[in-house]
Amino acid sequence: MPQAVIARAVGPHGHRQFGKSTAEVIIYRFLTAGPPMPLPIIPPRSPESHKGDFGRALLIGGSRGMAGAVALAGKATLRSGAGLVRLATPLGCQATVAGFEPAYMTIGLPEDAAGHLSAQAAEQLTTWLAQATVVACGPGLGRSAALDQLAARLYREVAVPAVFDADAINALAAQPQVLSQARAPRVLTPHPGEFARLLGRSRIEPAEREPLAREFAARNNVVLLLKGHHTIITDGRELAVNQTGNPGMATGGSGDVLTGIITGLLCQNLSPLDAARLGAHLHGLAGDLAAAQLGQISLIASDIIDFLPQAFQQHQAR
Repeated sequence: MPQAVIARAVGPHGHRQFGKSTAEVIIYRFLTAGPPMPLPIIPPRSPESHKGDFGRALLIGGSRGMAGAVALAGKATLRSGAGLVRLATPLGCQATVAGFEPAYMTIGLPEDAAGHLSAQAAEQLTTWLAQATVVACGPGLGRSAALDQLAARLYREVAVPAVFDADAINALAAQPQVLSQARAPRVLTPHPGEFARLLGRSRIEPAEREPLAREFAARNNVVLLLKGHHTIITDGRELAVNQTGNPGMATGGSGDVLTGIITGLLCQNLSPLDAARLGAHLHGLAGDLAAAQLGQISLIASDIIDFLPQAFQQHQAR
């Protein structure tokens, strides 16, 4: 039998563990086989709400030729309920990023000759980081020595929950000693290749996914979302396997959308584990709804965003 423990509605770092509108929720610790954890339901919004009640997201990414990645993540953050979304991106692609969506704000930062954020960008981010309740880093970021330093600094020093994806994960893989030094909750969302790099390996066998994911999350005190068919989400104690999604979602930008969904859910005070579990579910469900109407072959990442409202409505109506 699985061991059941009672957790208060407000968990570590002030992040509420949403259940079905009760003061306490039951969380099953999967020490052995047991029933799946129920997915959280987001509580109804008060009529007195304002945008500040639903978080201030800061997404850091984009570069010359990859402006769309951070734009997709920003739009997904908005569609997932964040109250205010800012995208920090190199000055040279700021106008392009801004042109994708008028509802988020953009911040143009110094860039290097290759169109990546430069070393000077780190200091200019300080003011914006102080205003954020959730941070995400990685979509379209690119690679450089300065970006490796930036990713490590953000990972260690950001005092709010943060999501690391794509090239931010590759930057951390190059300096693995940083992984256990986070100041606040961290969610990492690698695909199998990125996860192998985090472990210093060339590849991960399918049968190794669950035990290696659980061990990595426990050792580094993070929430790990390991992408793939039946995405794995674990904090090292609890482990969930996502059941939504389809092969049509194997398309550029899909992972950036997932980063945005998780960021938006964190903005609404879900715990990091619940935000990752629900984010994976909604991401796959939106992809399934899109594929049902458009077909898997023609599905692109922005279609997932377009079907997020329907996915949220379907989930919330359970």
